[in-house]
Amino acid sequence: MVATREPGGTELGEALRDVLLARAPGELAALAEVQLFAAARAQLVHEVILPALHSGRWVVADRYVDSSLAYQGSGRELGADVVWAVNEPVVSGCMPDLTVVVDVPVATAGERRCAAPDRIEAEGAGFQRRVADGYRRLAEEHPDRVRSVDGDAPVERVHAEVMALVEALS
Repeated sequence: MVATREPGGTELGEALRDVLLARAPGELAALAEVQLFAAARAQLVHEVILPALHSGRWVVADRYVDSSLAYQGSGRELGADVVWAVNEPVVSGCMPDLTVVVDVPVATAGERRCAAPDRIEAEGAGFQRRVADGYRRLAEEHPDRVRSVDGDAPVERVHAEVMALVEALS
């Protein structure tokens, strides 16, 4: 199994992570943000994900293209079509078999955050609600691969539900 994160997971991805997350809200144009995430993702697919899959290993990613569809498509209100147009050539047909969305109210997510908010987390509740709605839409539109888990449930139940979804893949 190979674990990755976005943005990050490669030297270029980590450098872009600093650009994307360390700035103040409003410093990056929405389309620049989409393209920077896509650049980090392209490198990750090329350098890490495809080689791992070709060698028969599982890849577990902390965020991938569905995150861009939710954050930039819905949160930034660019629309999923615009975000997908940038990302389709980047993912090289490499889509996840499963995306798990741990769904919690925006206020709960804020209460649970243990680190200082980054640029995107600092966008506020309205932005976060649009992102959550974007993830819910993805789950409705792609029920075969995007699954939602009630994140307000006890942690043991959330874990059991996530593991059951993963185990169903094997």
